[in-house]
Amino acid sequence: MDAGSAARPERRTLAGRFRHSGAGPAPARTGQRGEGDAEVMTTDESRVSLRRILQRLTASEAEIEAQELRRESAQSGGMPARQCMRGQVVSVAGRLRTVVYTPRTNLPTLEADLYDGSDVVTLVWLGRRHIAGIEPGRHLTARGRVAVRDDRKVIYNPYYELESPK
Repeated sequence: MDAGSAARPERRTLAGRFRHSGAGPAPARTGQRGEGDAEVMTTDESRVSLRRILQRLTASEAEIEAQELRRESAQSGGMPARQCMRGQVVSVAGRLRTVVYTPRTNLPTLEADLYDGSDVVTLVWLGRRHIAGIEPGRHLTARGRVAVRDDRKVIYNPYYELESPK
């Protein structure tokens, strides 16, 4: 035995574990993880999580909002608006961007643009001037047959369900 080992019975390795110098019995170590207890992340998992972090850091606020709206729409069972085709009966969920009352002498209309993160569907209520709860920023799920007017997807007189404000 040399003098250095008697003065320092324990040393830390680079990994932070204790290494016994060999002089006498090894000291008891309670509360430390064993080598088999450590959680190991695979290379693919670390790449995916790093990619997600980088996307969140570099994405604009509008892109992040669109991702969240698409996720919420999928959770509520809504069809993505970009996949809606003319003539289909669909259920779409999203947030109302704009609500416009168009006063016409023969038929007033209330129009609202529903955005789900992928595309916009215009909801049109014929003969209505105001509907309680239909206001910009409100989340809702609408169901009806898709039509196309001026190259825009439209649902006339949709069934709708307002979601509670968040």
